[in-house]
Amino acid sequence: MRMSFFCCNFAAKMTRILIIDGDISLSTVLSDYLGSRGYQTRLVHTGRAGLESLTESSYDLILMELEGLSMNGFELLKDIRHRKPTIPLIILTNRSDREDQMRAFQLGCDDYQMKPFTMDILICRMEAILRRVRAFEESKQKVFELNGKVFDSVHQTFDGSHMSSRESDLLLMLCRQEGEVVDKHRILMALWKEDNAFTARSLGVYINHLRQFLTPIEYEIIAVRFKGYKLVKKI
Repeated sequence: MRMSFFCCNFAAKMTRILIIDGDISLSTVLSDYLGSRGYQTRLVHTGRAGLESLTESSYDLILMELEGLSMNGFELLKDIRHRKPTIPLIILTNRSDREDQMRAFQLGCDDYQMKPFTMDILICRMEAILRRVRAFEESKQKVFELNGKVFDSVHQTFDGSHMSSRESDLLLMLCRQEGEVVDKHRILMALWKEDNAFTARSLGVYINHLRQFLTPIEYEIIAVRFKGYKLVKKI
């Protein structure tokens, strides 16, 4: 792995990256370097640990090695794609075979990066993929019907009642991942640009505001300890 200190000047603070790599020394260097550039990283060294991480938290991008994971790298890639079909994934590998590259893309990777690689080029590849994903997210559904009540994030209204911009943005994040945990850190970085005790308390206040909007209908916001919040239908 070759390092360069070229500054890409990307806003990385709210980007969470899962690194699945059996090479402990090199992957630690990679994780530390990305951390120094502002990315939030989690590093695991086995395929099983990688799958467990995906159930425990949400990520914006996966960097995954094919070798040395105590399980077949292609099978792991297939399993990840079955569980998380849309999360961007970049393969980091020593395998230069054309057949291996084709198989990886067929199984759903978004990019295939040969080792050794230059750190700043990897970051540029990551951000190119993330820009496309973010543009798609911004174009997604903005109006939702919740048990007969209409939430319009464009006009910031719920059943005709005006919402604050922060209430609207928060409910939009929850609606777009209805039934799934929305990571608390991601919410704070997206809406407050900071993750600290003060912003966490503010988030709790706005969650309670939204619960008041939802009281008459069959939806509720559940706090998932140490993880975040999710919007679900009442049982």
